[in-house]
Amino acid sequence: MRTSALGSLPGDLGAGVRLALEAVSVPWLPEFPARGPWAGMVGRALGLLDGLGAELSAGEWRLAAVPGLDQRRAKAALRDDLDVLEENAQGLVGPLKVAVTGPWTLASAVLRPLGGRVLGDRGARRDLAQSLASGVRGLVADVERRLPGVEVLLQVDEPSLPSVLAGGVPTEGGYFRHRSVDRPEAVELLRELGGDLLHCCAPGLDVELAVGRHGAGFTGVSLDQDLMNRADWDALGPLLEDGRELWLGAASTASGVAPTADALTPRVLGALRPLDLGPVLAERVVLTPACGLAGWPASQVSALLRALATTAERVGGELGAG
Repeated sequence: MRTSALGSLPGDLGAGVRLALEAVSVPWLPEFPARGPWAGMVGRALGLLDGLGAELSAGEWRLAAVPGLDQRRAKAALRDDLDVLEENAQGLVGPLKVAVTGPWTLASAVLRPLGGRVLGDRGARRDLAQSLASGVRGLVADVERRLPGVEVLLQVDEPSLPSVLAGGVPTEGGYFRHRSVDRPEAVELLRELGGDLLHCCAPGLDVELAVGRHGAGFTGVSLDQDLMNRADWDALGPLLEDGRELWLGAASTASGVAPTADALTPRVLGALRPLDLGPVLAERVVLTPACGLAGWPASQVSALLRALATTAERVGGELGAG
């Protein structure tokens, strides 16, 4: 059974990248949002846009005729991240996970130039999705050029997707909600971006939409164990048998204190055993924290990743033997 993490880390860029390369079995390129809004998940995605400008005004990102200062900072911050990754990952072979904010979460977070969320304008959200997809293709090509031995595993972060589908995203003023988006359009824009793993740390994700045969084409889904209900587990069993993967957010990130492997192991086994899939689970479940770790002390981040590694070894052994 493998381990990884999902996104952000605290502290120093160099130390964080080295930790992300060495402490898990599926390394990842972290985000370091403490540097500023241009380095968080929305800022990084806007720094990737191809042909669309954006600016940060009064704490809100909005599309613009030309790239603003903070969008240029976002591009520069990502270049710095990639330079440090390239320096520390020479000779790396195998998967390397890179995360980007998905089109629906981005459309929910960003305003149009004259106001109103991009989500409320069908043409604007399509333009944004296409611009993002083009930029992400360039990012993947850049990583693979810098590190020829790696295969980029693209994680698409969509915490707002359940609200988008349910009509729960507030309008700019906060008094109303945007109309729900139809499932076919949601699938279409996710397919436009592509990706391997859909991550959602909010409740209510439609698992079939993400990894089902007629869904958005992802091979894996990343969920917070604490937010999963019986319907989620019932849907996942057949999908895992069909070759999909579950990246299980087994360790809560709410407290900032790492759980022990002795606490995590029965928690994970208790969730997975009822699926009755034995060795399939050892092969197709990846253990992760529930969400990003930017607010954690660095020492606790290391302790958490060690606890996950020990838990994966124990759980994998038990399920594999079953």
